[in-house]
Amino acid sequence: MDLGLNDLQAFLERGGPVLLVIMVATFVMWALILERLFYFRFAHQSVADEAIAEWNARSDRKSVLAHWVRDKLISEVRAKAEANVSMTKAMVALAPLLGLLGTVTGMVTVFDVMAITDGADAKAMSGGVSRATIPTMAGMVASISGIIFMSGMDSKVNRLVQKVEDEMEIR
Repeated sequence: MDLGLNDLQAFLERGGPVLLVIMVATFVMWALILERLFYFRFAHQSVADEAIAEWNARSDRKSVLAHWVRDKLISEVRAKAEANVSMTKAMVALAPLLGLLGTVTGMVTVFDVMAITDGADAKAMSGGVSRATIPTMAGMVASISGIIFMSGMDSKVNRLVQKVEDEMEIR
């Protein structure tokens, strides 16, 4: 186990301080993704059932007030289904930008080494190149992993909310 921790620490050092920020951002993104998965698996149905039960308990379903109540119930279901989705999308978009920040800081390191050594120390320059490429890769991997999840999230939310709307169809 200690070997894996040492490998992770060495990887983070090679990637520079921005890589640690990317790692934390990726953990936050996946925590949000997992929260949504658990919500849809364990909580959404009870939220939808409560809204439908409240609608079905109404005797008046044709008045303007009834339409407003129906719209309110559907909006509440949609809001709960969409909670944290925009934050997750922001984290997906943030990951490659953080990778780009790592690229820029790594290239600044390369240019500093070149200025000090007149380009004669290839080993020192390779450390800067590593600090430039590893965060770029990490940011892209984090973003792609989030995109895979987010690609179906909007359609899932719309499908679940549409199902509630269909159940509350005004007859």
